Amino acid sequence: MNNLRVAIIGGGLSGLYTARLLTQMNVAFVLFEARERLGGRILSTPGNGPAHDLGPAWWWPDFQPRMAALISALGLIVFPQYSDGATLLEKSPHETAKRVRGYASGNLSMRIQGGVSQLTQALAAQIAPERVVLNARISGMRLSDSGITLHTDAGQGVSEQSFTHVISAVPLRLLAQDIHFEPRRSPTIIQRWSGTPTWMAPHAKYVAVYDRPFWHDEGLSGTAQSHVGPMVEIHDASDASASAALFGFVGIPATERLAMGEAALLEQCRLQLVRLFGGQAATPVAHYIKDWAADRLTASPADLETRQRHFATGYSRPDQDAWSKRLLVSGTEASIEHNGYMEGALDAAESAVERLRIFVDQ
Repeated sequence: MNNLRVAIIGGGLSGLYTARLLTQMNVAFVLFEARERLGGRILSTPGNGPAHDLGPAWWWPDFQPRMAALISALGLIVFPQYSDGATLLEKSPHETAKRVRGYASGNLSMRIQGGVSQLTQALAAQIAPERVVLNARISGMRLSDSGITLHTDAGQGVSEQSFTHVISAVPLRLLAQDIHFEPRRSPTIIQRWSGTPTWMAPHAKYVAVYDRPFWHDEGLSGTAQSHVGPMVEIHDASDASASAALFGFVGIPATERLAMGEAALLEQCRLQLVRLFGGQAATPVAHYIKDWAADRLTASPADLETRQRHFATGYSRPDQDAWSKRLLVSGTEASIEHNGYMEGALDAAESAVERLRIFVDQ
């Protein structure tokens, strides 16, 4: 048995996968999550009905081997994104949307039956409950020769706990913004973290659930591209279990959405579906919106300025300083090749744990 005791900060996909890897290495750890739930940016619609993704939904087995292997190991059921039928193209508010031939990308988009939350729930189920602390915000870290002391606000005042190592799986901008380091981190590293956009942070996703996928009757795939909005891109979100739904990415800038309010944005998105798909779209069983820009555990003020959905961060491993052997960085933003994807969350976790492995082998 090694003498390591590791803190994992962040209970999203990368943090949960890190916990899985440390368990396999027989390394003791505690996972801290600031939210009241695990999953991070992986989130499903609420309630007891069929779940639909309010965060990421797709993965691509052609070039995401870590996702493919993990999904297989956990025994999850997958199915391809529905794309049969015509695509709607809306160019102007003065013209009816045109039907165009559907297109197939070179890579097959896959989804997980029951939503991507099935993945994080399966990972969480393998962690002993005493190793998880929810509603726990990390406000500071103090470095010593023996490790790192965390300042944790878990709702009952600030406490201190010491670990030999810390693996942070939170967005890099939040790591730079919300945590006080003693001694301070290199200004170069803080600047790099602060300059790394957070995946999903500027965006909002709308989901409308229906009794049946009526658009299929009209020969439509459910895919639509719009220059009118509020959604700029729409897709079929029906689950393989026969739950019908449409989802879209909202194109209105984050600051304007926050000023509008959720109720107004929900109504505008519903009316857009009516405009595109007809009267049957007017009465969804339920509809939801998740504005990640309003989620302060995801988005920083800097994230509200970008409209990109995916990005190339240019992130590389931090320069060496006094913290480098004790504090390891994970999360999809820290992935060199797959940043902005779930594959990147797994890639960054593996890289951080591989750096930790040298201490296990000593």
